[in-house]
Amino acid sequence: MDFNVRKLATDAGIFFSRAVQFTEEKLGQAEKTELDAHFENLLSRADCTKNWTEKIYRQTEVLLQPNPGARIEDFLYEKLDRKVPARPTNGEILSQFMLEAAKEFGSGTPYGSTLIKVGDCQRRLGGAEREFLQSSSISFLTPLRNFLEGDWRTISRERRLLENRRLDLDACKARLKKARAAEAKAACEGEAVPDFQETRPRNYVLSASASALWNEELDKAEHELRVAQTEFDRQAEVTRLLLEGISSTHVNHLRCLCEFVEAQAMYYNQCHKYMLELQRELGRRCPDSSDVGSPADPSAFPSQSSPSALETDALQIEEVQPPASGTRTAKVLYDYDAADSSELSLRADELITVYTVPGMDSDWLIGERGNQKGKVPVTYLELLS
Repeated sequence: MDFNVRKLATDAGIFFSRAVQFTEEKLGQAEKTELDAHFENLLSRADCTKNWTEKIYRQTEVLLQPNPGARIEDFLYEKLDRKVPARPTNGEILSQFMLEAAKEFGSGTPYGSTLIKVGDCQRRLGGAEREFLQSSSISFLTPLRNFLEGDWRTISRERRLLENRRLDLDACKARLKKARAAEAKAACEGEAVPDFQETRPRNYVLSASASALWNEELDKAEHELRVAQTEFDRQAEVTRLLLEGISSTHVNHLRCLCEFVEAQAMYYNQCHKYMLELQRELGRRCPDSSDVGSPADPSAFPSQSSPSALETDALQIEEVQPPASGTRTAKVLYDYDAADSSELSLRADELITVYTVPGMDSDWLIGERGNQKGKVPVTYLELLS
């Protein structure tokens, strides 16, 4: 392999000079060129932007994908430049389990039919979650990652280069200062009266020669300082322009943040809609989505289907009489709290008598327990006889 020995030696010398300058600055033995206040503010703002962007990006990843193993898998696929395989959401997996369980228990049983309804709802919730994850990844995570892996790396590289230029500049200033001090010392020695009794006034000749050498060294140091100052100023301007671009980054991240909020709001609205539909199918009372937040309004709690006169007037429950035949015994599967005086509260594992009356919703039965009577949801019961 062909090595450029001269370039290697030059680079090693520059590195050593920077290391010496940096060490002396830390020990307080050398002067350091300070950047102006505006430039320091730009640096501070850039560091703050990077730190918080990184934290927001990492935590958003955790929010969208809580499973660390899945995040590592996605990272490896991305680094290998391969497409991430489709991964079912937790809701979709739960839906599959519920539907398989319903087949085992029987779709005609109250539990099996309810599992089918809830499983279908979980499937839709999982699909909504999948769309939300994809939308958030494209509109929010990707721009943040592009900043951290693109723009910020460029800024960091130019800042390191600026720091090297500053060290070179301060090293040149130190060499110029030493050259001037040596030249002044040589000039003082040259002003001493030579001893002309000697055949050859050696002190005078040596002093004159040293003065000439230091003059040459001074000219070289001044030239190196001018070059270093020019390179430092050029690099400072390049870095300044990149740091001022952080304002544009904030504007872009603001737009992405608004898109993330819109996607999140749409996702939760879809989930709320699906759950309201599920509650209505299961025969539970729930507020209409258009009236959420107005609990004082009685109309905010409509029944799940078009009610009959029996369902809307709680006093009529007391007037209902069991049919001569058709009463059955039922076992309560889960606790149920009555929504109003027309319903009967239930406790798991207790036995009650149930029957239906003409015009009543098929999702409800009339339940009796001793002297208590009220409507009960069918899905909470197991009919025994």
